[in-house]
Amino acid sequence: MDSVASIIGSINDVLWTYILIAMLIGCALYFTVKTKFVQFRMFGEMVRLLGDSTSSNSQDGKKHISSFEAFMVSLASRVGTGNLAGVATAIAVGGPGAVFWMWIIALLGACSAFVESTLAQLYKVNGKDSFVGGPAYYMKKGLKKPWMGSLFAVLLIFTFPFSFNSVQSNTICAAFQEAFNFDPLIMGVILTVLTFLVIFGGIQRIAKVSSIIVPVMAVGYIILAFVVIGMNFKQIPAVFDLIISSAFGWNQAFGGMMGAAMMNGIKRGLFSNEAGEGSAPNVAATADVSHPVKQGLIQTLGVFSDTLVICTSTAFIILFSGVAFGSDSNGIQLTQLALSSQIGKAGNIFVAVAILFFAFSSVIGNYYYGEANLRYLTGSKTVMTIFRLMVCGMVMFGALASLDMAWSLADLCMGFMTACNLIAIFMLSKYAVRLLDDYRSQKRQGIKDPVFTKDRMPDIQQDLECW
Repeated sequence: MDSVASIIGSINDVLWTYILIAMLIGCALYFTVKTKFVQFRMFGEMVRLLGDSTSSNSQDGKKHISSFEAFMVSLASRVGTGNLAGVATAIAVGGPGAVFWMWIIALLGACSAFVESTLAQLYKVNGKDSFVGGPAYYMKKGLKKPWMGSLFAVLLIFTFPFSFNSVQSNTICAAFQEAFNFDPLIMGVILTVLTFLVIFGGIQRIAKVSSIIVPVMAVGYIILAFVVIGMNFKQIPAVFDLIISSAFGWNQAFGGMMGAAMMNGIKRGLFSNEAGEGSAPNVAATADVSHPVKQGLIQTLGVFSDTLVICTSTAFIILFSGVAFGSDSNGIQLTQLALSSQIGKAGNIFVAVAILFFAFSSVIGNYYYGEANLRYLTGSKTVMTIFRLMVCGMVMFGALASLDMAWSLADLCMGFMTACNLIAIFMLSKYAVRLLDDYRSQKRQGIKDPVFTKDRMPDIQQDLECW
């Protein structure tokens, strides 16, 4: 098992160091320029849209997923292990400078999130219980490359419901073992049963559960983080200085670590916020909105919420404590040690409970990503049932697997999937830019609620089923 993990780790180093970092940053910069910095210029519009998105736009009498519910399902997947364990791992391996590169990939990558989610809305199709869409669909309908859509669907299924869910359950079990000395086997069984009960209820149940869990857990964690930050207010300038200097290897203690900081910051940042990865578009497509840009903007806000608020909160808790530099702990247990050093033994318990909600919401969100792509490949109910049982099995596997093996497998799958999606959205980005121009044009005309119809894009209207 150790030799397999070592081989996977070597492949990851090559993939991330020489290929994916260049692709992620290159595409993010290109989209930022082409959209005229949409992630910054339209931030106010993002917040306004989220406030207006709690109900479905449809008047056809069918049950549709509201824009807010779609946002919460995607945020459920984003806000999870990456925010607590992933940040800790990045700092432990890449030093404090990894946090800086997390910020950079979020600020730039937010535009990639806008492009991919807008495209997912544009090319969505009608499903049985909701709209369905995502990268596999815009590869098939937009690029006219169904084989690429199938490849992406397979990669995503291996990445999210299988690899990532094993990381989520691994982290929950590690946290409960640290806080309560709870047997990972027992915790694994509990998580598997809970997963079974939720995912067999379909997207409607997943959306309802996520819209309740995500706001409560995120607000609770942010409040606690702000309390810790307030307790260490005088250290904030020193922490910022440590992050910036370590990011470029200027800090003597971390000299020469710029490469490690960049690679780990971007990897863990992407694992957390998923910008450009091709995951969030699968649920962004389910939203019932009057214009594709609306959901693109709302999903962009999700990247900011995830990395700039929640990941930063975790990073500050760890760096205030200093435990990252004097402990052999990694992942979630490092976060627990850091919080315990600030608020006492209650920190262990709080993180364990928080990660239960954070990571479990990710498990069900990740499952839906897999379901959407499996439906692209086949409509067989038997295959879907087997898939759901396999997802439950991977939750159990993750509870018993080693941390290094779980993360290495997740990184490998995520890398190939991200490369596939970035190629597609780069080639289709002109349509997202045209949609953004149309949205802005309607807003300038005084239209508060812009509406898109496929006759606005006559050159591709035959591919637009839902507009």
